[in-house]
Amino acid sequence: MKKQNYSYIGISFIILLFGIYSVPKIVKHFNAADLYKYTKVPDFEFINQHGETISNKDYEGKVYVVEFFFATCPTICPIMNARLVEVQNEFMGNPNFGIASFSITPEIDTPKQLKAYAKRNGINHKNWHMLTGKPEEVVYNLSNDGFKLFVGKGEVSHGGFEHSGLFALVDKDGYIRSRYDEQGNPIGYYRALEEHGFDNQIKELKEDIKLLLKE
Repeated sequence: MKKQNYSYIGISFIILLFGIYSVPKIVKHFNAADLYKYTKVPDFEFINQHGETISNKDYEGKVYVVEFFFATCPTICPIMNARLVEVQNEFMGNPNFGIASFSITPEIDTPKQLKAYAKRNGINHKNWHMLTGKPEEVVYNLSNDGFKLFVGKGEVSHGGFEHSGLFALVDKDGYIRSRYDEQGNPIGYYRALEEHGFDNQIKELKEDIKLLLKE
């Protein structure tokens, strides 16, 4: 009987040692900046809400979030930008963070209109640029082909346009990045909205921005 007890004690001790050895490795895994790397973002050059020329070079060395929107959007854009204001506030004092909001209605969204929109919506991070000044075709190509975020014509009730409710996350070297889902697949982009039974991914977006800022 004593011999059997010693066996149990020995096995328990081995399990305990294995646990002590494994926990730091597990913790390290969950804190590593192990985000999937997509292709590099294309070159771009637009005008921001202050009338300044902004290009992809202005974002070099910064971690930034990309969205496509329009200021007169009656549906998802107000929600998307409210979410981005949350993200902005989280990184307000960080000069290595930014946001690029590309207007898909550049003929309507002039710098003056975008500046007023920014003021109304609490958009005030110095690296949050609301970008316009190029023909629709250029913006559509940038969105659909460059960032792989859908933009197209839509129903009048939706403002006449349709666009993705997703955010792209770009690292300091200009590559689109994302975390992996529970099945080990890269999620690609981050949901701004709660839809189809899924929560938004703003918490995850903030976490991954922090990881990339440490790179």
